[in-house]
Amino acid sequence: QVQLVESGGGLVQPGGSLRLSCVASGSIFSTYAMGWYRQAPGKQRELVAAPTSGGSTNYADSVKGRFTLSRDNAKNTVYLQMNSLKPEDTAVYYCNADLSVLRIGVRGQYIYWGQGTQVTVSS
Repeated sequence: QVQLVESGGGLVQPGGSLRLSCVASGSIFSTYAMGWYRQAPGKQRELVAAPTSGGSTNYADSVKGRFTLSRDNAKNTVYLQMNSLKPEDTAVYYCNADLSVLRIGVRGQYIYWGQGTQVTVSS
């Protein structure tokens, strides 16, 4: 059973910082990509930050210069450092991972989502 577990969300004042973590666990052979999406109330889920096939990182325009994606391959963990937070960053943040896993005895590549962690930016 493969799981993505997020942590680090919470309530923060405008201008503050948070660091989100997402750990992938289970029968994982390799991790192709891990990134973050978010969904605000009444809006569609949107990309926040994710690696590109060329090795760089794709950031939403609204978070460029404020958010940083990083990864610890040895721990199957991805982080999202969020600085200078704004009220419009309020959303549920979801970890997304493209993994090679063992499922019913067969190795395959699948997309997984975490359960989400709430980030609220408010004074």
